Amino acid sequence: MKAINIFYSEPDPDRWFKLDRYPRNLVRRLYRGKPVRGGHYMMYYNLVKGLIKLGIPYRLNDYKYIKKHNDEVAWIIGKDHVLFENEWKCPIVFGPAFGINPLVNPDILKEFPIKKIVVPGLWVEEMFLSYGKENLEIGPVGIDTDLWAPAGREKKYQFLIYNKIRWEQETMQQNLVNPILTELTKRNISYIEIKYGTYKPEYLKQVIGECWFSIFLCEHETQGLAYQQILSSGLPILAWDRGGYWQDPSWFPDKIMFRPVSSVPYWDKNCGVKFSSFADFGLKLSVFLELYVAKQFKPREYILQNLTLEKCAAKYVEIIASIENVTH
Repeated sequence: MKAINIFYSEPDPDRWFKLDRYPRNLVRRLYRGKPVRGGHYMMYYNLVKGLIKLGIPYRLNDYKYIKKHNDEVAWIIGKDHVLFENEWKCPIVFGPAFGINPLVNPDILKEFPIKKIVVPGLWVEEMFLSYGKENLEIGPVGIDTDLWAPAGREKKYQFLIYNKIRWEQETMQQNLVNPILTELTKRNISYIEIKYGTYKPEYLKQVIGECWFSIFLCEHETQGLAYQQILSSGLPILAWDRGGYWQDPSWFPDKIMFRPVSSVPYWDKNCGVKFSSFADFGLKLSVFLELYVAKQFKPREYILQNLTLEKCAAKYVEIIASIENVTH
């Protein structure tokens, strides 16, 4: 089978003098330990793991090869600098680990030989429609269902509260998080809270194994690997999904006002129950607990049917193959 040409790297520029990134990285590693990988890296990592499971060979960052084989497709998973800092003459599949948007990069399809921009989910595709629907594909990243599997650990808490609120944190703490904690305490429901960006995957896995179910708090997600890892581990979720506008303060409300967005873009009734604000939290909490007791949730089955490493990687293989068939 023909190898797929993959390109991905994290930006690592020099700061004070040429090549200073190398000693800086060494010092950072000595003092802080192994870096915690972000969501874009996990997109790349899980897609590659999916290819390996499918037995599909690949080349990683082989720029010399692709320059000599301009008839082959370059899959630039990300990040943006990989696209912008290199000269590309071959057809490109770009995504899903990128930071472009139609406002800042309206002519990107003219500037580069991009045949498809692959976005993580439906609402992002809607946001990017000015690029042309024919130039877009939806391609979520798979979840490692072997790693994120139900644990036989003793349960210590009823709810795992996964807090990924990124903006207006003080206001949201007062208006949403604290009232939720108060309501849980009033009902004598035990919980443990974990905040995005403050843990390593091993700790999240440990805590998931100690809980029966989860509350997920996030303004919106393009895909939402963390909540899908929780689902894969067998925990149904009571999810805050307020909808509304894309909230990133770098763009909203002065530059981009796009809606609707979702905190749980991959979801059905097997995953749990959604609430839109604290005003309906109490009612939805009661509904959630009743459905849980009635064994109505099948969160892991949802992931196994829709978001495995193999199924999601196969989608990208199909996209690349379709471009190769057209260009040859």
